[in-house]
Amino acid sequence: MKRRDFLKTSAALGVLSAMPSVSFAKDDEVRRFRVQYFFNIKYPAKEYPARLWNPMPYNAPYQHVRILNFDGNYNEYDINNNNEYSANTFYARWNKSDMPKIVLMEMVVETKYRTVPIEKIEWASKQNLPYPKEVKKYLLPTAHIPTTGIIKALADRIVGNTKDRFERVKKIYYWCTAHTYRDKKVIGCGKGDVKKMVKPEPVEEIYKKGYFGGKCTDLSSLFVALTRAAGIPAREVFGIRLGKSHFDKALGKSDKNGFANITTWQHCRAEYYIPGAGWIPTDPADITKLELVEGLKYDDSKVQTLVKKYLHSWEMNWMAFNHARDFVLYPKPVQYPLNMFGYPYAEVNDDVLNYYVPKSFEYKITSQEIF
Repeated sequence: MKRRDFLKTSAALGVLSAMPSVSFAKDDEVRRFRVQYFFNIKYPAKEYPARLWNPMPYNAPYQHVRILNFDGNYNEYDINNNNEYSANTFYARWNKSDMPKIVLMEMVVETKYRTVPIEKIEWASKQNLPYPKEVKKYLLPTAHIPTTGIIKALADRIVGNTKDRFERVKKIYYWCTAHTYRDKKVIGCGKGDVKKMVKPEPVEEIYKKGYFGGKCTDLSSLFVALTRAAGIPAREVFGIRLGKSHFDKALGKSDKNGFANITTWQHCRAEYYIPGAGWIPTDPADITKLELVEGLKYDDSKVQTLVKKYLHSWEMNWMAFNHARDFVLYPKPVQYPLNMFGYPYAEVNDDVLNYYVPKSFEYKITSQEIF
C-alpha cells in the first residue's frame, strides 16, 4: 500500500495550503468532523485498467482541512487543480491486474457558520462598485446555465425596474424559493440543466404559475441562471453534508455519537457576488427539502425562518468542494466536459461508472463529528 501525508504533498503541488491548527473564538460555532473515504472499484473483468477522480475540499475562512492522509494500491496518483475552475482533485490510476483497486482517505475538517450581515450587503450594493475581472466569468452562460432567451425574459419579469443589485437578488431568491419544489424522483442531486427546467412558454404564465421540480443542483442552477441573467455574478457550490443540522434533521443528522454514513449526502448550494461584500452564501434548494421532509407549506413560520437565514448564510454541517460546471478533468477522461464535480468519477476500460450508485461503483464516505 502507498501511504502519503496529503498536506505535505499538496503543499508542494500548490493545491491545498498546509494549514496549522486552527482556532476560532468560542462564539463562532466551530465544528470538527473526521471524514473517511473508501473506494473499491469493481468491474466484471478483474484485469481491467481503471482511473479515479475524486473532488477534494478547498480551504476558506469558513472551512479548513487540518489533516488528510491517503492510502491505496494504485500504480499512479496525483493531486492537482489543473482545470479552469481550479477544482481540487485526487487522481489515481491502476494498470491491468487481478488486484482489488483500493483507495482510503481520511481528513479532519473544521467548519464555521458562514454568514454575511445584511447591513454589509445592503451598504455594498448601494456603492455600485465594478466587478473584479476574475468574477466576471460567473456572469457567463454555460452548457447548462443559459442567460438569454426565456431565462433572461423571466429574470427581467422577476426583478422589474429594480436597479439595486441586492434587491434584484432578493426578488429572484424569494421567487425561486416560492416557485420550486423538491422532486424525490430525481436521481442524486439532479443534473442542473436549466434549459430543460424552463420551457419556452409565455413569461407571464411562468412567472405566476410556474412550478419547478428537481433536487439541489437543479434548483441552485435555476437561481444561478436567473441571477446571472439579471447582471449579478452567481455560481453553484458543490459539496457534501457532514452531520447533524442544528436547525432541522431534514438538513442533516447523525447518531448520538455524531457518526453518519454520508455516502449519498452530496449537496449543491449557491453564492452570489456583490462588490464590497464579496461572495455571499445562499441555499434556495434546502427550503424545498425542509418542506418535503417535514410536510410544511412555504408560508409556515419554520420555513420562513429558514428562507430568511439562507438568503445570506450557510449552516456548516457541510463542506464545499468546488464551483465547477461543464469543464474538463485532468488528466482528460473519456467523458468530457463533465457536467459537475460533486461526486467521485471513475472509468474502467473506458466505461464510465455510475457515481449515483455507490454500491456498484463501489465507494463509501463516513463522517464522525469530534466534540
